[in-house]
Amino acid sequence: MLALRAVAYRPTPPPAWQPRTDPAPLLPDPEPFRVLGTEAAAGADPELLLTLWAQLVRGRRFNAQATALTKQGRLAVYPSSTGQEACEVAAALALKERDWLFPSYRDTLAAVARGMDPMQVLSLLRGDWHTGYDPYEHRTAPLSTPLATQLPHAVGLAHAARLKGDDVVALAMVGDGGTSEGDFHEALNFAAVWQAPVVFLVQNNGFAISVPLAKQTAAPSLAHKAVGYGMPGRLVDGNDAPAVHQVLSEALDRARRGDGPTLVEAVTYRVEAHTNADDATRYRADAEVETWRRHDPIRLLEQELTERGLLDDDRRRAAAEAAEAMAADLRERMNADPVLDPMELFAHVYAEPTSQLREQAGQLLAELEAEGEAR
Repeated sequence: MLALRAVAYRPTPPPAWQPRTDPAPLLPDPEPFRVLGTEAAAGADPELLLTLWAQLVRGRRFNAQATALTKQGRLAVYPSSTGQEACEVAAALALKERDWLFPSYRDTLAAVARGMDPMQVLSLLRGDWHTGYDPYEHRTAPLSTPLATQLPHAVGLAHAARLKGDDVVALAMVGDGGTSEGDFHEALNFAAVWQAPVVFLVQNNGFAISVPLAKQTAAPSLAHKAVGYGMPGRLVDGNDAPAVHQVLSEALDRARRGDGPTLVEAVTYRVEAHTNADDATRYRADAEVETWRRHDPIRLLEQELTERGLLDDDRRRAAAEAAEAMAADLRERMNADPVLDPMELFAHVYAEPTSQLREQAGQLLAELEAEGEAR
């Protein structure tokens, strides 16, 4: 009899398994991309720098005013983006008017920087409306309070636009905490498979409420996650406004050309608490916050503008006055008690109200009429 010889089992995957993409070009650079403080700053457009700076000053005042309104009881809650203004402003300014923005709950400033009425942007956080603005008019999706649920929506809109032949790109914003949600992974996977014209901006501000990034992921960076889905990952200094603008503009142009999605991680810091309901001193030291204050986005850009002789006292005064005028108008309108119609609860839920909604609306109307008669 012939002796049987053991042979190691080495399965050979069929050709269809072979990777479609060389992973090397998809990897982010080892260090975040910067413009300010580098040789690249000399080539930055002065008008763009001044526009970014003026919007940062306005955004800082907007955050301070919204926080004050929360303390006065005029807002139910406010997640401040103080310290992250460069990400917010650059995202808004990098988009074309026809593009769509998909913000998270912390991205109120991005919506304001896109030209929207601050009062309408804050309506959700006041509890007046589900969304205080018309998404179609402003090409801005509703502020998303559930983590990362806006990301698949952004992919769907971008994919639909590509199928229709519309020259539209979607920019979806999310925090580092949102990258731990299933919606994040599903969105990136579909976007890469479909080569959808969408850009994902992750604002890595260090904490998912009280959980530091190191307890969420062991990846070298969040930008590295892009490689697993087959898209490029970019790493940028999130407090360097022109750097964020450049990286996002390049990613948006890439998507517009039909080259697919990009994941951008902006490394920044949440200077203030998660919201007014959070006590950040319980999980981080004051010294850490002060270190990041020295890397403040306004301070960094002002230094560059001053060194180039582009920023004088008149410009500073004009920017401060414009920001204060915006804050005063917002304060005045927010301090007026709104006239609310409870029946608006049922408006804009569905294009065609369901039978359950019609029944509930009828019940509420009957209760309101009974209350009126009792008075």
